[in-house]
Formats: sequence, structure tokens, C-alpha cells
Amino acid sequence: MAGGGANRDNTGMATIPHDAAADPSGLLSRLAAVVGERNLLTSAADTAAYYTDWRRAFSGAGLAVVRPGSTEEVAQVVALCAAAGVAVVPQSGNTSLVGGSVPIAAAGGRAQVVLSLARMNRIRALDALNDTVTVEAGCVLQAVQQAASEAGRLFPLSLAAEGSCQIGGNLSTNAGGVGVLRYGNTRDLVLGLEVVLPDGRVWNGLKGLRKDNTGYDLKHLFVGAEGTLGVITAAVLKLFPKPSASCTAWIAVRDPLQAVELLAALRARLGDRLTAFELISRVCLDSVIAFTKAKGTATPDPLPGRHDWYVLAEITDGGAQAALAERTEAALMECAEAGILADVALAQSEAQAQALWNIRETIPEAQFANVKHDVSVPVSKIPQLVDEGMAALRAKFPGCVGYIFGHIGDGNLHYNIGMADEAGTRALMAQSKAVNAVVYEVLARLNGSISAEHGLGQLKREEIRKHKSALEFELMERIKAALDPQGLMNPGKVL
Repeated sequence: MAGGGANRDNTGMATIPHDAAADPSGLLSRLAAVVGERNLLTSAADTAAYYTDWRRAFSGAGLAVVRPGSTEEVAQVVALCAAAGVAVVPQSGNTSLVGGSVPIAAAGGRAQVVLSLARMNRIRALDALNDTVTVEAGCVLQAVQQAASEAGRLFPLSLAAEGSCQIGGNLSTNAGGVGVLRYGNTRDLVLGLEVVLPDGRVWNGLKGLRKDNTGYDLKHLFVGAEGTLGVITAAVLKLFPKPSASCTAWIAVRDPLQAVELLAALRARLGDRLTAFELISRVCLDSVIAFTKAKGTATPDPLPGRHDWYVLAEITDGGAQAALAERTEAALMECAEAGILADVALAQSEAQAQALWNIRETIPEAQFANVKHDVSVPVSKIPQLVDEGMAALRAKFPGCVGYIFGHIGDGNLHYNIGMADEAGTRALMAQSKAVNAVVYEVLARLNGSISAEHGLGQLKREEIRKHKSALEFELMERIKAALDPQGLMNPGKVL
């Protein structure tokens, strides 16, 4: 059906002809009756953005894209698809880096429908005294942050795609981001969920309770499940006091080992005030400088001398800005005197702090094309991961370059590998499986994970079988079979 015989209504949105020849099963007509014709997309022009992932690495096709506007509509859509044996691909902001939010190219003959939650973008309630906000799955992360801020609160999940990613996707992948060191992953920020099950029933678990010891904690089945067990439609999220003081530091270190030592030293001196601690390699900084220069918005080097490695640290607290600045400066001075850092630039204004964070947030765009890895190890083993991994890679791929950056405070690095030139990088990307094998072998020795915060999706669905035990897979498959016996929820992802 996709792309065939579509008309346009007065909004310019494609609609489908609901005659028996165009819709022999009648499913599309029934779906249109639920969501309205303008929210059932079938033409190639209208569905293209929903069928291809952000990196344009994965694409598939479906019968249609369905855009429900309420939990009730989601439930009806899922129930209709279940009755017809049609698979459902839940999709929020479609910013997945592992092909988790688009249809699989080969569905074994099974029809697929993309279920876009973008219209479900209401903030249902904000309880400042309980420090909770109840939001729908289509809420853009930045909108949730803004709503919390306007109420004098903080929703601490923060990542580069926050202007376009949506809460449903954040929940489904258990997203991490830069604040994990202090606030935890998305899983740690969820108190309750509303979920449409694979048969169309709705589980309403929207409780704002921090203590509820009454059996299995069902919400944790769905967080991180990548839409394979049901459709998250709303969530109760934790809020925190909004910090009144903040310090941002760009710190030069000798190597990743010194960065880990600095992390321990600052935590000893600053405690939970240390909110973010990001490792950035010089090659990443050089990439950002070159990228922004080409765009006409040149990024200056934060420090006068060149160093191989940097840390971007953020320290936040309540109380006066002057008191936190004094404490932070004293901690950094002690670390400098102890030889744990080489140089430091402390932002003197909010604009300077944002400029430093802009460097970090521009890194993915500045080195978009290379062989990417989202991995984690115990924090103490970060130096081994960097050193042993790059040694093994250079032995097999001479001249390769590590574009390494990430959340060293929680052991999660974006371990991206390219070459010094574009042509060499393209050639290396053609050997991505061989590059992956080298990195994953080092990870296995260090008892790490091949996916720290992006999920498995399609990209790592088969690779994970080499890293989990048969028992783990048996348990996962039994849970999947119990909740989704027809295998209709986001097929081809995770399992």
C-alpha cells in the first residue's frame, strides 16, 4: 500500500483510498476510523522519514504510519493489528542509532505498521511537592526539561538529541546522557508507566510512589525493552531541586588513567556536587574545531596548549554561586598541586559554560561517519579499554584513529574508529564487522558491555548472542513469549 494511490486532504497530508481493491483486508480503513484519515500515512513521500533511521543506516517499509493522539487510540490500533497479525513498530523521535525505531527490511512476509507517538506530547501533570511530572511518550525531552525548570525543578536527563528525541524512546532504550554520574540512567528517573500491551489492553501503572513493595516491579520490564514488550504511552518521572549554582571546567589530563584518578579525587572533594564528567580526546576536539570553522562558526581551543586528553566537568549545588565557585576552585587547585591534572579553564559566565558544552555536543556531528561503538566497562578499566583497544586496532588496521569521548564517570565511552582521511575512513567502514570484533574482544576481557545506552535494535541483535549466556536468552525469550506470544511488537529488534 505504501505510496500507492494516495490523495491529499485540505491539510496537504496524504490520505488513502478506502476501496476494497486498495485495502483488501480492511485494516487500513479500520485504522483510519480510529485515528482519522490525516493521521494514517501511506504515500512514499509521507512515510519516508518514518521508515529510515537518523543515520540512514537502516530502512524498511510498512503498510502505513499510524499517528494516534491518545492512549485509547493506541490501544485500539494495537488491538486491530493484533487481530490482523500485523506487526507494530513503536516510534518516538526516531533518533535511534541502532535501527531500533524503524521497520526491518525483511519481515519474513509479515506486514508492519509504524506507530508514531509524536502527537501524544502532553504534559499531563506536574506535582512540585512530590517532585514528579507525568508526561506522554511523544513529549520532546527538551520540553520536559523546560516544564520542570519553569516549576523551579530539574529533570536531569540530558543528551545531545534532547531537542528532537522523545520520552518514549528515552524510556524504551534506558537512555543515559551526561547526568548519569549523579542522577542515574532513565530507568532511575521513572516512578510509573502507562503501557499498551501487545493485545491492546492498557496497564495503568502511573503511580508517583517512591516506595511500593507489592510484588514484581513491572515498569522495569518495559524500560529498556525497545518496544518489544509493549508500547509505553506515558510515564511518571522524578524531578529534583533546581540547582542555583553551577561551575563548568575544561581540564587537560595526561591520559585516561589520570582522568579516572581525577574523577576519584574530585568526588572525594565535591561529593554528589560533581554532576557530569566527560572524557574528550584531542582528535575529537580537533574535529569540532575543523567542523565549526567550515561552517563559519569557529570554535576556539579552550586552553592555550595542546593536550592529548581533556575532561569536561560540571559541578552543581544549591546555595550561592560564589560559595560553589570557591569550593570548586579549591578542589581543582588541590588536584593540580597533586599532579592529577595538567591545566584547567573554569568558565566565568553562563555563556562560557555553554560554549564548553557546545564542544561536547558537537562531537557526534563533527565525526558523523566512522565505525561507532557505544560501550561500557567498570570505571577503573577505562584506561585499559582505551589503551588495549587502540593497540589491537592499530595492529590490524594501521593508521586508524580513535575518536573517543563519553561519560567516563559511569564507564560509558563512545569508542569510534576512523582514519585520518575521508577515503580511508570509508574503506574502514566497509570492514566495520572486523573493527567491531576487535573492540568487542577487548570488552569481553574487561567484562564490559557492547551497548551502554543506545540499545541493541537491529545493529547488535545478533552480536549480543556472543556476549550473553544461554540462560539469559532463555529468560528473555520466555518473558517475550509471555507478553507477546504472536511476536508482533517491534520484530527483529533485541531478540
